[in-house]
Amino acid sequence: MSASKEPVDQRQEGHEPDTAEKLETNESQPGTYEAGEAEVDGAGEASDENLASLLVEAQEKVGQYHEELLRAKAEVENIRRRAQDDVSKARKFGTESFAESLIPVKDSLEAALGLTDQTAQAWKEGVEATLRQLNSAFDRNLMKEIAPVQGEKFDPHLHQAISSLPSEQPEGEVIQLLQKGYTIADRVLRPALVTVSAGQA
Repeated sequence: MSASKEPVDQRQEGHEPDTAEKLETNESQPGTYEAGEAEVDGAGEASDENLASLLVEAQEKVGQYHEELLRAKAEVENIRRRAQDDVSKARKFGTESFAESLIPVKDSLEAALGLTDQTAQAWKEGVEATLRQLNSAFDRNLMKEIAPVQGEKFDPHLHQAISSLPSEQPEGEVIQLLQKGYTIADRVLRPALVTVSAGQA
């Protein structure tokens, strides 16, 4: 009597399905790869929309910055022109003010030269009066003398040393004033010419 043979379950014995079985299994689940491709396409479209939105926003900002730059450039140009006008007017009116102050001095000098029968004392008084007019013109225009006295410390910003001589005075002190200097509005027009002590020999 032949023993009956029961069908052997290959899965129970650890048998792996062959390639054909795998293909059948994959074919039994249609649309698996198609769904993945649709998700990728959707993400790509969303990314493109974001990039387009960012591009539009960036272009708007660039346009705004360009407009602000043009306005700032125009404002700087206006400020530069106003500054030039102010400097030009300051020079013009400053010169006019000083010239106006000197007109009386010129009038006095011409009047003095027109009188030929004056005494020496009259000439001296006329010159002194003219000098007072000139000093008044200097004061109105903030012009001051630089006249260091003997023993004053030498200041290279205000004085110019013509020579340095041995002296009883300490080194670096003014011995003699040779020519007055002048400042206008605290700016040196001409330094005072002086002789400076070199100390004891």
